[in-house]
Amino acid sequence: MKRIRVWDLPVRLFHWLLVLAVLAAFASEKAGNMDAHAFAGLAVLGLVVFRVVWGVIGSRTARFASFVRGPAAIREYLAGRWQGEGHNPLGALSVLAILAALLLQALSGLIANDDSSFFGPLYDLVSRDTSDLASRLHRLQELVIIGLVVLHVAAIDFYARVKKQDLLRPMVTGWREGEGEGTQGGGALAFVIAVAIAAAAVYAASGALLPPPPPPEAIPPPPAW
Repeated sequence: MKRIRVWDLPVRLFHWLLVLAVLAAFASEKAGNMDAHAFAGLAVLGLVVFRVVWGVIGSRTARFASFVRGPAAIREYLAGRWQGEGHNPLGALSVLAILAALLLQALSGLIANDDSSFFGPLYDLVSRDTSDLASRLHRLQELVIIGLVVLHVAAIDFYARVKKQDLLRPMVTGWREGEGEGTQGGGALAFVIAVAIAAAAVYAASGALLPPPPPPEAIPPPPAW
């Protein structure tokens, strides 16, 4: 068994930064610090956008085309006949589910409100009814994300204990023992493009492109008498 590089640095950075951003979003919301919560939400959005772009132009094992397969591949995997690098067919479903849930959570938070002092950065683009609907969805999605994270951690523990496969170490070092060519592709230009698109998405989501609010109306002075 030779040593192969299965995860590139951008994928590993994305993974651990996303862990930190999601934890920060949960902690700040529970602490009632909505400014920090909004900042963490924008970070989650930027990271997810980066991963989507990197999944198209990044290294081989990071590309969705290399690990997103249909039911036939899942059957082959369950039968023990699947061989490959990176995410297995079931792991691919987990990746897609987590990315979709976090993207929906971040987007709903952009127009959500808390009925008092917090309004999402793009709140003014929608009606109050739409914002209230997004707020309810945002709260319900919290349980979905917790469930997906618990399943993700449980799967890692299952692979470590039952299948004797360490999935955590390669996500730290990038390397594992096995057969195959290892990951390749991506490169500096692709990384810059992915970061630029993610940064543009965060900038737009922050409300920076919205026109400034109108100045408050002047209050007439009280009568002289």
